Amino acid sequence: MLEVLTGTGLATAAGLNAYIPLLVIGALARWTDLMDTPAGWEWLTNGWVLAVLAVLLALEIVADKVPGVDSVNDIVQTVVRPVAGGIAFGAGSSSQTAVVTDPEAFVESGQWVPIVIGIVLALVVHGAKATMRPVVNVATLGAGAPVASTVEDATSVGLSFAAILAPVLVLVALVGLVIVWLRIRRRRRRGRSPGETSHEVSPPPPAVDVP
Repeated sequence: MLEVLTGTGLATAAGLNAYIPLLVIGALARWTDLMDTPAGWEWLTNGWVLAVLAVLLALEIVADKVPGVDSVNDIVQTVVRPVAGGIAFGAGSSSQTAVVTDPEAFVESGQWVPIVIGIVLALVVHGAKATMRPVVNVATLGAGAPVASTVEDATSVGLSFAAILAPVLVLVALVGLVIVWLRIRRRRRRGRSPGETSHEVSPPPPAVDVP
């Protein structure tokens, strides 16, 4: 169960930012004893891979905070984030961490299953993020983009570390994300008053001159 929570947290984090959970996995496995990548995922600890991920993360952080550019970036990330989610789930769900001291493989056969699960989770989160960002930009005239992006990055970092160090906290974080998303949806719906569009006053008929 803890392995599933670890993979879920990492895949969800990838839906917000593709590179943060991969960097966390690779860095912790390379320089600490908090995590060991399972067989087949050791490449995440390679120095060149970590360097490329760091550069991509820097570009993502900048692009995602510029109104207009963030929406273009979300289009590009429609492929990248789900792929990162699949990798993160696959590497994290069957890994040996400080919390999971006696892990078993998430599945003994069909290694594609955790990858597909991660892809779906990341795609759902990415879809919610990409849908709500234009709403935030319009409502705040673009001023909310850097704030929303910073919150998303911080959430991705928190989820990544929680998934590895304390997987149970992933449940709390996921519930919180759902609540926040539902509240934003409700406020958006309240902003659309049916009376504003359904009750339109027709212009008076033109006056007719009687001879």
